[in-house]
Amino acid sequence: MEQNKQLELPQLRSTTSMELGCDARGYSRAGYDTSTWYCAILAGRHGPELNKMRETIRRVQEILSRDIESGDDQPMAPASVALKSKRLTFAWLEGEAQKRYCFFYLNSETSHDTCGPRRDIADVPRLFIVRYKRNTSEEDTEPKRKQGGIWGALQDQELDPASQLVAKFNGSDEIPEIIKWVSQIIKDGDSRDLPHYRTKTPDLVPEDGEPIWSKGVQSLPSTSTMKQHFRSFITKIYDLIGDPRIGPILLLAALMSFGTIWLRRSQPPQQSNQPDSTQPSHPISKDEMKARRRERLRNALNVEPSPSMADVEPKDAYQMPFSDSDSE
Repeated sequence: MEQNKQLELPQLRSTTSMELGCDARGYSRAGYDTSTWYCAILAGRHGPELNKMRETIRRVQEILSRDIESGDDQPMAPASVALKSKRLTFAWLEGEAQKRYCFFYLNSETSHDTCGPRRDIADVPRLFIVRYKRNTSEEDTEPKRKQGGIWGALQDQELDPASQLVAKFNGSDEIPEIIKWVSQIIKDGDSRDLPHYRTKTPDLVPEDGEPIWSKGVQSLPSTSTMKQHFRSFITKIYDLIGDPRIGPILLLAALMSFGTIWLRRSQPPQQSNQPDSTQPSHPISKDEMKARRRERLRNALNVEPSPSMADVEPKDAYQMPFSDSDSE
């Protein structure tokens, strides 16, 4: 039962990429000292075509895991030795959910048949191998950076530590042909001096089948994601600065702004449409103001005081005569 479990074709997820050795930021399943390893990935959308091809790759893995006779003349020897030494891993990728990751490796005109949303009735699963290689001397040596070049520093930090080379399978679905192709890729990757090319691999997105705690942790922005957003922001700024149209646009905006300010300051203060009845329609001179002040003072002196209640005699009033005692 344990052997059957090992022969199952695992799915490449964000939580299993490091464990399977299919991550340029990680290491091989063979250990940290292994500098070169491989990951054979079958990409496709869910459907009968993918299920059939998954069964074919599982059979390939089963055949390579068997004991074979020693000898370099065996066509499957390189792949079998790499699989047993854990330098080779087989996995499958859901091309619709992991479309960015899928398009990154299968960047061709026909990659839409494998990656992204379904556009046609028939899907085409595709097999490719990623060769990872770590250069220990390059990792130990600190890269030279230009003084004040924050842009170059960000680019160096974004690159994955392991280089990647991709080989795509274009043959038939026959098991012997697939085994021969995988063995030839591993043989060339171990013996030939291939270029050391480092890049930044897109992150695998969490899928519905993954644990909830894993989604919550991975939904938080990582350091690499924040650096990537910052780098794209700087790129947009550099693009705007280098655009020849940005100078005339800024000059036109400045002229319009200064023109608006000058027009507002040059216009007289606006008066109300309806004149105030208490205010005169024309300016008053000093002589008129003095004459009006003297007129108001004269009117105030000529006004008689208002009668009080005691000064007014009622019509039916009767004055009582004084007695003798009062007169005395």
